[in-house]
Amino acid sequence: MQTAPQFQVVDGQLLGARQVASPNFNQRPENTEIQLIVIHNISLPPSQFGGGYIEQFFQNQLDWSAHPYFKTIEGMQVSTHLLILRTGEVLQFVNFKDRAWHAGRSSYLGKIECNDYSIGIELEGSDDQEFEHVQYNVLAQVVATLQKAYPKTSQHLAGHSDIAPNRKTDPGPHFRWDDFRTQLHKQKQ
Repeated sequence: MQTAPQFQVVDGQLLGARQVASPNFNQRPENTEIQLIVIHNISLPPSQFGGGYIEQFFQNQLDWSAHPYFKTIEGMQVSTHLLILRTGEVLQFVNFKDRAWHAGRSSYLGKIECNDYSIGIELEGSDDQEFEHVQYNVLAQVVATLQKAYPKTSQHLAGHSDIAPNRKTDPGPHFRWDDFRTQLHKQKQ
């Protein structure tokens, strides 16, 4: 029995996600179509979860003195479209119509500046730990929803390490691409 979709894209907003506005975005270049979904991981401090630090970081509200690691990223202004916490909760920081600052210098199939034409999804996680089962389930639901709303992304899904291979390693060796793709395929049936 097919259940009703948990998520829906309306006017660039993912219904079903908690909306948390980030100031770190700008307009996509004129006449740019969304063509790529990029999967990342993030944890603050590294390999530690919870605490709300990621949410604060994407809102420029992180207390740089709260942890020694935070001094190393002080002043950075980054964002993502979506964050999937280890609990499976989804937060949207930037409307899909806008350009989030998640990929940095990057290239996909020879096309540079992936932020211009991609949607960034961060998973609360790290390169050295397994992701939660619920994160894969929710990620598959979200990506299936996005691919329906933005059909050009259907064949274009990459890790941050794929688009910035000399700079980035995420989503990392513990991200199970095969399991994720299997769940994504089931979502589309």
